[in-house]
Amino acid sequence: MNASLSGSHESAALCYDSLNNSCPRTVYPLTLRFSFYFLFTSIFILTISGNLLVIFVILLSQNPLSAATNHLILSLSVAGVVIGGFVMPHSMVRSIETCWYFGQIFCEFHTTIDVVLCNTTVWHLTFISVDRYLAIFHPLQYRNLMTNITAATMISSSWGLALVFGFAIVISNPQVKIRDDFYKSCVGGCFSLHAREIGVEYSIIFYFIPVCIIITVYSRIFFVAQRHAKVIHSYNKGPTLSAQLTAKDLKATKTLAIVVGTFLFCWTPFFMCNIIDPLIGHLIPTLLYECLMWVAYLNAMFNPLIYVFFYSWFRKTAKILLSKLFMQI
Repeated sequence: MNASLSGSHESAALCYDSLNNSCPRTVYPLTLRFSFYFLFTSIFILTISGNLLVIFVILLSQNPLSAATNHLILSLSVAGVVIGGFVMPHSMVRSIETCWYFGQIFCEFHTTIDVVLCNTTVWHLTFISVDRYLAIFHPLQYRNLMTNITAATMISSSWGLALVFGFAIVISNPQVKIRDDFYKSCVGGCFSLHAREIGVEYSIIFYFIPVCIIITVYSRIFFVAQRHAKVIHSYNKGPTLSAQLTAKDLKATKTLAIVVGTFLFCWTPFFMCNIIDPLIGHLIPTLLYECLMWVAYLNAMFNPLIYVFFYSWFRKTAKILLSKLFMQI
């Protein structure tokens, strides 16, 4: 995405003054640019540090979640670290300077990685919903069903499907759909999926279909889990092992459902624009896409905060790790 395509330039400028075929650039006031640099830098620092904390907590602690759930959350946090460390910094420059200064080849690579990380997040959350389904509906067979091999298969499938689709976009070289043909060839632009024909198909197949699966699974989990909890409570006056296991799994499911809900809140507006924009002749301002894209990026920062607020074992382990770290410093 290139905000210079929004059509509302505050002052006439070019991305490359020495090139006649340079893309136009929107020059924002210096104070506003510094404010945005500070804001976006804070976002990706918090994203990296928060997801690294999740990784270390899971690796070094004995938490009550199953090994399969731990592995899926761990892999999801790795994607969050890459988003914060690789995708966000270059997107920050593009958003604020309204130009792409890193070359066309790196533009394609950056866009591909961006797509891969978004897609792998969707698949991770899909498999997490399957994991929670098995934990609630088949508690006795759960450990036999969700082995380390099963978790590894889920994780490799999440990354594999995302990588295949992401690099297929670059290989297929989809047509750019924008209002002015000049922007297809000017230097300093980097167009994301919303400007390409494949954006609609991508949104439906690789976002909304998995999301429908996730919503369906969690809806069924909550209805049935609450009914099971009432039955167990009525037949067991004391806190039996069965009741404790059900309560633990239900609490973990609720927390992970909040992770899914946050993802939907952050990413759905962007993908809705992906579908609507081609239908109205690509009239949605690119600046709006830029804002929605950063709302979507915030999802990678929110996930660690959810674990902090809803998992007491996570807070305790994080405090121990951070105290040891600061004592060494």
